[in-house]
Amino acid sequence: MPKIVLENITKRWKKFYAVENLNLVIEDNAFVTLLGPSGCGKTTTLRMIAGLETPTEGRITIGDKVVFDSAAGINIPANKRKVGFLFQNYALWPNMTVYDNIAFGLKNINEPKETVDYTAKNYARLAEILKNPKDVADVINDCRDKNGAVDKKKAYIKLIDAYSISMMTAKTLLGYNLQNDTSKADALIKELETKHANAVAAHKAKGEELDKDYRVLKNGQSIVTKRKLTKEEVDLAVRRVSRIVKIGMFMDRYPAELSGGQQQRVAIARTLAPEPSVLFMDEPLSNLDAKLRLEMRYELQRLHVETGSTFVYVTHDQMEAMTLATSICLINNGVLQQYDAPLTVYNRPNNLFVADFVGNPSINFIETHGEQNPDGSISLNLLGDNHVTFRPNEPISMAEWNRARDASIDAENARRAELAKQKGYVEKGNKDEVFRYNIARVEEVDTSIEDAPVIVDGDYVLGVRPEFIRLADDGIDGEIYGAMPTGMESTLKIRTGEFLLTSVVFGDTLYTIGSETHIHFVGNSLMLFDRKSGRYITSGSVEI
Repeated sequence: MPKIVLENITKRWKKFYAVENLNLVIEDNAFVTLLGPSGCGKTTTLRMIAGLETPTEGRITIGDKVVFDSAAGINIPANKRKVGFLFQNYALWPNMTVYDNIAFGLKNINEPKETVDYTAKNYARLAEILKNPKDVADVINDCRDKNGAVDKKKAYIKLIDAYSISMMTAKTLLGYNLQNDTSKADALIKELETKHANAVAAHKAKGEELDKDYRVLKNGQSIVTKRKLTKEEVDLAVRRVSRIVKIGMFMDRYPAELSGGQQQRVAIARTLAPEPSVLFMDEPLSNLDAKLRLEMRYELQRLHVETGSTFVYVTHDQMEAMTLATSICLINNGVLQQYDAPLTVYNRPNNLFVADFVGNPSINFIETHGEQNPDGSISLNLLGDNHVTFRPNEPISMAEWNRARDASIDAENARRAELAKQKGYVEKGNKDEVFRYNIARVEEVDTSIEDAPVIVDGDYVLGVRPEFIRLADDGIDGEIYGAMPTGMESTLKIRTGEFLLTSVVFGDTLYTIGSETHIHFVGNSLMLFDRKSGRYITSGSVEI
């Protein structure tokens, strides 16, 4: 499967930038989720890669083929990019059976293809299967009803799944009646071998030969012609994907006779049938209930491994992104915020927006001010008048970090100023701003009417995941403000002064609302952010 490369991709409508200067590399066999809030540009990005949307500028490469280049005037249409697209709406034909829904796209394929002699191939395959006639008889006998009669429909599906054959071949195999008499197998094998030898001889008479995959060769070269798929090829493809998504028994049903999860499987099978080089999915699980959505996540994980395909998946559900992806591409306001493995995004977010968006329950943000000590630690004052010491995991000079931050901001401003001088430049109407994080308080404050605070070096935001807040006998004073037990854990709201913190405590203890307690911040995965820019600085531990 190919690698996908996006270079300086921009999509705008007038002054609204849906995607701005996106650079992204999706590796072969990756499972990448495009994650972000509604309207952030993730679906637009997916549609541009697939060819359903035309970028304003930039370059897209799939494998070794450039499919879009604004400078060179290249824009290969979606149906030529050999990608599969699975929509939020399954879009199954209600008047077609499951089989016909899956086969529909296959029947319309008309492109250069190698010539394969399926007749000779099936002779060889049947002869091979018949070498173990008892196994065939056992498969068929498993399909007898309570009266002892063979359920033919069930037997066909069992034979197809057991031997990876087409329906036509399965019917031939059942017609041998091996379930009643296996002694005829040897005679059948001889007959099939004779037919196979005759087929090979017929090709030789025309100056042709068959390779091990039964492709027809002439002068050592495969014969390629522009043609539609044969009935055998269509059936083999339909049966192959139906085995993958486990819907072989539903082939004769109509979409209205299926559950939501089964319809989803049909939609996936239809997308996989033409063997696309890349599979795109746009929130395909959003119409399912919570339990079924969880089950389908496991199915998609298994599907990714079994097919070896490259998956690009759009979702606004961060839990879905965390559990499915090999890499998360987090977008906000059309700008890439972070592209990393799920646990890297969770444990080391690039900025306040990423830290806030990923994680359930949400991260606790605590505004604080402090100064760095000679030993590298930082003395902080937080949550009223509590003095703590933050110890970075790695040595860091805040003075140097601040200078580097200011230099990068100046460089970005200079880049934008230079860009504005170029002909045809359109100023971005949906301006980028430092993320306005939420500080949970007992009495909510409308910050929109307050004057913007003057932020200086030394103003920080401490990010604490709920699992790193522990109840203790001493530490920062607190009060149990709310408790939601779920069995193996409880989510607590802890009041400390005017602020509320969220904690996740494992165990089945019951907590009394209003009871006094104390809290500690545990572990070395507490995050320090720069309040001025919103950027991640470092992780470390806190001593109270």
